[in-house]
Amino acid sequence: MRLAAKGLTAILSIITIGAALSLPTSSAFAGEESNSKNVTEDEIVRALAPPAKKPLTRGLSIAPQADPAPNAAETKLIQSVRGRSTRSLSSTEREEIASVAKDKPNIDLEITFDYNSANISAKSMSSVQALGRALTSPDLKGSTFVVAGHTDAAGGETYNQDLSERRADAIKRYLVDKYSISATDLVTVGYGKSKLKDPSQPMAEANRRVQVVNMENKTTASK
Repeated sequence: MRLAAKGLTAILSIITIGAALSLPTSSAFAGEESNSKNVTEDEIVRALAPPAKKPLTRGLSIAPQADPAPNAAETKLIQSVRGRSTRSLSSTEREEIASVAKDKPNIDLEITFDYNSANISAKSMSSVQALGRALTSPDLKGSTFVVAGHTDAAGGETYNQDLSERRADAIKRYLVDKYSISATDLVTVGYGKSKLKDPSQPMAEANRRVQVVNMENKTTASK
């Protein structure tokens, strides 16, 4: 009987160890997943690069297709806001920029800031640095970019509008100071909580973002 009991105890011990090994891994991996939001330079370049032009057709019966003429209204808008301060933009101009930008190459960066401030958080610095390297790459250098700040729905409209503008300006200052990008090539605009990325969850982290849009206006951008 004693031998049988010892055998049963050994079997139960083996089962317990096996169950422990099959449990989910520790919370350290959850922390690693939270860092996956940092984007790379290549990811930003791919997102912001203009669509590749179609190759010219050399067939005898089909003439090569010319590139479409630039949109005069878009060009005028971009020229009018280049070099302007964020706070100088009217609500109408902000909406015009949003309307033009929706069809342009863009990327949303989940850049966080210190609480109630426009100081870029340490954990988001790698994403901002990747953005700086991307915007100075041969594929993107010379274009005009919109840097748009967005908040979640917490707080009042005036507060969020001001905060989104200050945070967009903070990104611009960093890019100008650290990567020598021309200030006139970066148009900053704040939208506060007016353009939530996830309206169904107004307090979600995804709404607190910085959107970068390639307006691709190299003919007027500084070289």
